[in-house]
Amino acid sequence: MMQIRLNLEQKKYGYNVYINELERIEIKGKTAIVTNPKIAGLHLKALLNSLKCDEYFIISVPDGEEYKNLATIELILEQLFTSKLDRSSTLIAFGGGVISDMTGFAASIYERGINFINIPTTLLAQVDASVGGKTGVNNKFGKNLIGSFYQPKAVYCESKFLRTLAFREFNAGLAEAVKMAVTFDKEMFEWLENVTLDEEQNLAKLVERSVLIKARVVEADEKERGLRALLNYGHTFAHVIENETGYKKYLHGEAVAIGMNMANSLSVKLGLMSQKDALRIKELLAKFSLPTHYALRDESAFYEAFMLDKKTQEGSVKFILSNGIGSAVMKNDIKRDDVIKILREFK
Repeated sequence: MMQIRLNLEQKKYGYNVYINELERIEIKGKTAIVTNPKIAGLHLKALLNSLKCDEYFIISVPDGEEYKNLATIELILEQLFTSKLDRSSTLIAFGGGVISDMTGFAASIYERGINFINIPTTLLAQVDASVGGKTGVNNKFGKNLIGSFYQPKAVYCESKFLRTLAFREFNAGLAEAVKMAVTFDKEMFEWLENVTLDEEQNLAKLVERSVLIKARVVEADEKERGLRALLNYGHTFAHVIENETGYKKYLHGEAVAIGMNMANSLSVKLGLMSQKDALRIKELLAKFSLPTHYALRDESAFYEAFMLDKKTQEGSVKFILSNGIGSAVMKNDIKRDDVIKILREFK
């Protein structure tokens, strides 16, 4: 049991991330819990036993990244209006990264902003998506292109919710933890190489370490103007992969694993990373049964899709690359031909 404090804007405000401390939540006013049928069936009863509020409503949305769009946001907003929530009401995001992103976005635009709390039930959401205030949805042009920076009032990460995760879903979450280690924490990377995550104390340590990294980065750069962008390592490639496959073939973490491997190939070509480090990362991803290869069809179309990435500015693609385990850099001067050559290796 522990708490991690995240302070924002010169410590003017912030919130706590609670790890294994969800015993009782007291909320004033109306509360709407946004979840999906699967999570509701597994865990909603346990949450309701811990919740004390004036009145609550359940909003169930379809499960899956392909439903992370404005149509689902409309559905959530309609139910909020029907239930007459007001500015003193609170939303609870109860699910994985998709639920967290959409609930936060809905909270940020409903009556110009109401409170929300994140209770992530997947490993991916606990180690990454639920902390830091990035909210949003996808559209046909790409991933998370519509959204806002909007911080939760609190985050509750509970190991018990991870016990029901499918093997593939659990491993997809590990990809984001590997990302944290490669970009910011060499010791954590070495620990991941040697640890078994069957034991709950190791799992709690993994969540704690990941949240600590994320919290310190977000404190330093909430709106992603510099340092925080390094946490997009692997994501520039991953977002194109997800969009090309209609968000159906790969879980987000799986696409990130492939994206990290692609980024590492580029790093090695540019002389930023040793072949040895690239192989260690690839082997760690394989240890967690994560994919590292994607058979892309058209390298030129893949490159053009980078132009819609949120980090791209004035026609220059910003790549987040590791320059050795525990460190990362942002590069915006990489020649198109160098990237195309790497993409061809994945055909």
